[in-house]
Amino acid sequence: MSLIADKLTLMRGGKMVVAGLSAALAPGQITAIVGPNGAGKSSLLLGLAGLLKPGAGSVSLEGASLAGLHPRARAQAIGYLPQSPDIAWDVAVQNLVALGRLPWRDGGTTAVEAALAALDLGPLRQRPVSQLSGGERARVLLARVLAGEPRWILADEPLAALDLAHQLSLIAHLKACARGGQGVAVVLHDLGIAMNHADRVLVLKAGALIADGPPDQALGPEVIAQGWGVDARWLGEAGAKALMSGVRDPG
Repeated sequence: MSLIADKLTLMRGGKMVVAGLSAALAPGQITAIVGPNGAGKSSLLLGLAGLLKPGAGSVSLEGASLAGLHPRARAQAIGYLPQSPDIAWDVAVQNLVALGRLPWRDGGTTAVEAALAALDLGPLRQRPVSQLSGGERARVLLARVLAGEPRWILADEPLAALDLAHQLSLIAHLKACARGGQGVAVVLHDLGIAMNHADRVLVLKAGALIADGPPDQALGPEVIAQGWGVDARWLGEAGAKALMSGVRDPG
C-alpha cells in the first residue's frame, strides 16, 4: 500500500519545482513534509495526489502507476486537502462533508457522522458554510476528506487556521487514522509539530530532498542549518520538544 515517488520531477509555470525526488511513503505512519518557502512542498503533495503531471519520473500506489488509475479509483484511494480550497456552494456543513462520499456514489451516513464527530462539527452541522470562521471552515473541509475514508490522506497545512485545541484534536485524529492503517502525509511549517508528532519527516529545499527519516534525524541541527540557514537546537524530552533558534552569522 506504499505511495512511491520514483525520480519525480514536477514543473509549474515552466519552472522546475521538484527535481528527481525519490521517496516511498508507508501506510500506518504520519509523514511530515517540511522546508522553507518555495521548497516545493505543495507541489510534491499535488504530484503524490496525481493532480500534477510529472515532467519525468513517476508516482505509484500499491504497485500501480497513479497516472493509469481511473480518476474515481484514485479519488477513492487518496483524499487530498489543498492549502486554500474553494467552496463553490453555500450549503450546510453536513451536506458539504457528505460530498466526500461522491467517489463511492453512496450516502455513507456512518462515515459522514464519524467525520463530523472527529472534528467537533456536530453543533455546526446545519450552519451554512458562509457563516463559518476560517478555522471552522478548515475543519469542515478536512471532514469532507475524512468522510471519503481514503487509504491515503494528503493535507497541505491542515493546521494553519486552527486554534491550539483544535490543532491538538486534529493531530490526535490523524494519529488514530495512521494507527488504523491509513497513510497520512501533511505539509507543515511548524517544525515543533513535525518533531513531536510525525513518524517520518521529508525535508525539501529548492525542490530537492535533503533529509528523509525519523524526526530526530531529519530535523537535526545540521539539517535545519542547511535548509533554513538557522542555527538551532532542540530542548525538552521526546514528544514535547521545543526549537530554540537564531539567525546564522553570515560571516
